[in-house]
Amino acid sequence: MRQVTREFQQRAEEADFVAVIDDSGPHMARELLDEAARLAGALSAAAGGTVMLQADNSWRTVAATLAVGLRGGTLAVVNRHTTPHEFATAWEDIRPDAVVAEPSAMEEWAVHDLLPASAGTVLDGWKPRSASRPSDVSRWSGGVLIGLTSGSTGRPKGVVQSEEALRYATASTIGINGLSRGDAIAAIVPLSSTAAYCFGVYLALLLGGPLVLTRKWDRAVVLERMAGADVRWTMCVPTMALQMGGEAAGSRVLRRARSITVGGGPMDRGALARAERSLGTRILRVFGMSECLGHTSPGPGDPEEIRLGRDGRPFPGTDVRAITLDGRVAGPGVTGRAQVRGPSLFLGYARDGRVHPPELTADGYFPTGDLLMTHEDGTITIMGREKDVIIRGGRNIDITEIERAIAGCPRVASACVAAVPDEVLGERVALLVVTEDGRDISLPEVTGYLESAGLSKGKWPEYVYSVAELPQTKVGKLDRAGARDLAARLRDRAADPA
Repeated sequence: MRQVTREFQQRAEEADFVAVIDDSGPHMARELLDEAARLAGALSAAAGGTVMLQADNSWRTVAATLAVGLRGGTLAVVNRHTTPHEFATAWEDIRPDAVVAEPSAMEEWAVHDLLPASAGTVLDGWKPRSASRPSDVSRWSGGVLIGLTSGSTGRPKGVVQSEEALRYATASTIGINGLSRGDAIAAIVPLSSTAAYCFGVYLALLLGGPLVLTRKWDRAVVLERMAGADVRWTMCVPTMALQMGGEAAGSRVLRRARSITVGGGPMDRGALARAERSLGTRILRVFGMSECLGHTSPGPGDPEEIRLGRDGRPFPGTDVRAITLDGRVAGPGVTGRAQVRGPSLFLGYARDGRVHPPELTADGYFPTGDLLMTHEDGTITIMGREKDVIIRGGRNIDITEIERAIAGCPRVASACVAAVPDEVLGERVALLVVTEDGRDISLPEVTGYLESAGLSKGKWPEYVYSVAELPQTKVGKLDRAGARDLAARLRDRAADPA
């Protein structure tokens, strides 16, 4: 973080400015630099090593970033809701030289058993613990940020990114969305993920304008704070965009915002179009991942069909392709396995305290695990995950196809397909639905709509459950595993109401 910290310092020396607006109010750039200097001093030599931070949506995350940048260290971000088991796993992979978190988290994670040295309090009551002799950050091969992402096995994986990658991804986003130096942006998803941190903290530091934060998701508070701070851009998951659209009630409260980038979950063009009309801004449907940050996006000037019906076009300098089953590059209109190559590609995963390079193709592409279709105009559409299937009686059913079909139902605000176990068929199809009006939706209503939409009967759900909200991960994305567990519980409850 050394480069962006140095630039932030220079701007603050020229003229102080509001750098963060959070639940406690505005915070000036020089104030954050003072807090950063105190933290760096408390960590002593360890500040130049690897610092694991409880990244919350407050000024503390920005101040800690500056502290690590001042000493040329590497920052690893974790969520306050990280379980002791998850923390222990992350510790094994990252082996940080210091941990900074609120006292209750330190106690819950038993950090005192790992780093006995403590240096009072920092960041208005938080606790730092550090090793007396830090390790060399060269073990990260130039990595400055480590963010945790859930793996297919359920074990969190530490994604290691360089400052060059963060800078490329944020500079591309600034250019695509027409942002200018000093513009205010908002971070409304948890800053403990690689993407949220990159397009929240790092992007704001690069712009040199206010970063608007809210500790907890509250659509009314978020809209009021964004409008009051004249926010020009933010990134969120689809559910957040739809909820803000409903809260705005056609007021066009974000009409001064250039755009809202939306990714990380199932998206319906019609629902997003209603949300952007209500908010008064443009919504941009994108595709990205922690391993290759934000690598596609449309522009605010693109027509609705492109902005909301597809997943954008690759950032300048990034290549995205689809590979067919026989290993050929798929042409336009043909679905294949997605692969990506570009300047924001990660350095590797954190394992045993060092970076392990990713497994790439011979020509340097990273397989994302997604199914992709390209279009003649260079835009792409993500068709789902390679493994997002339900195997019912030996037949593979694509859950994305069902979700895309049901998303067009007027009463459906959001929906998720999940497999429930079955002794005879192996798995059956269940559907979790959040309705627009809050009233329950029945199985006949759902199957009737799907029949009218042309979805074959063999793909219809056999169970439909109305829920207040879909399960989400700690960073606000759809939690597929949580959805499966919830659907199974609801099925079992219905079978045994006693």
